[in-house]
Amino acid sequence: MLWFKKKEEKKSYDHERKKPVIRVSICTGEEVAGFLDINSGRFEEVILIRSNKDLEDFRRTYGIEEEIDKIY
Repeated sequence: MLWFKKKEEKKSYDHERKKPVIRVSICTGEEVAGFLDINSGRFEEVILIRSNKDLEDFRRTYGIEEEIDKIY
């Protein structure tokens, strides 16, 4: 029996240098949520999006409330 729920871990990111985005594969349609470095254009993968729940978990973990852009 489980008596205690696992505490949600809140993470943060550098709002000035990174932007949350979803990278979508043109060939397969696979979606990966992560952060795009504004200066270098480098993408940092965080989570594979298999359902809406994965996207909501990503938003909740990093406190993202704004619309997330998609890049191809």
